[in-house]
Amino acid sequence: MAKSNDIQEMQDTQLVDLIKTTRRDLFGLRFQHATGELENTAGLRNSKRALARALTIAHQRGIDTNEI
Repeated sequence: MAKSNDIQEMQDTQLVDLIKTTRRDLFGLRFQHATGELENTAGLRNSKRALARALTIAHQRGIDTNEI
């Protein structure tokens, strides 16, 4: 899980890649949770928070996250 300071030091392209992969991972975790395959439910919460951190920093930089 990336910390806020680590995310702030990333370049814009790295930040966009992080958002893409985090969204993909979160989708997989949600699917596993819905089917009952997810054992570690804390990962779902951590992924949501990591995505929120990345989106917040992208918004502060003025990156349009709707097109990602």
